[in-house]
Amino acid sequence: VDVVELLYWRDLKTTGVVFGATLLLLLSLTICSIVSVSSYVGLALLSVTISFRIYKGILQAIQKSDEGHPFKQYLDQEVALSEDMVHKYSDMILTKLNKSIGELRRLFLVEDLVDSIKFAVLMWILTYVGALFNGLTLLILGLVGAFSCPIIYEKHQVQIDHYLALVNNQIKDVIGK
Repeated sequence: VDVVELLYWRDLKTTGVVFGATLLLLLSLTICSIVSVSSYVGLALLSVTISFRIYKGILQAIQKSDEGHPFKQYLDQEVALSEDMVHKYSDMILTKLNKSIGELRRLFLVEDLVDSIKFAVLMWILTYVGALFNGLTLLILGLVGAFSCPIIYEKHQVQIDHYLALVNNQIKDVIGK
């Protein structure tokens, strides 16, 4: 499933499941620790699969059928990551990490004074954001925004573009003065 299709709610069922499950996970993390949430999710999953396995076993015994293990098709599937895939993504992450470290070094060691001052202002603003919201709240707001804004923009594009143009013109006028 493509991320863009998820964010634009092209398949309502899939998007609803992804959005709901992610939001439920984040809201759960605001109440319980990640260890507790992981344990509860694992227990819930095990309860469902064990109950289903027992149910299918009882049905097979009553009907005297020999269907075998109800999860056989999933047990037979290969779940290992390929070495190529691991190398591809680890190389990609390493490249981005090295680029980020280089940029942070440049900013903290003041290679360009203007960029370092901009970074300092950003850090200062983030101290206020951090005082208002914790990380999980920002993640929840980001998730809701990511699933809401694209579809709202798509449905009301003309009006939004009109008001954005007005704001943009006002900003240009203020900068011009």
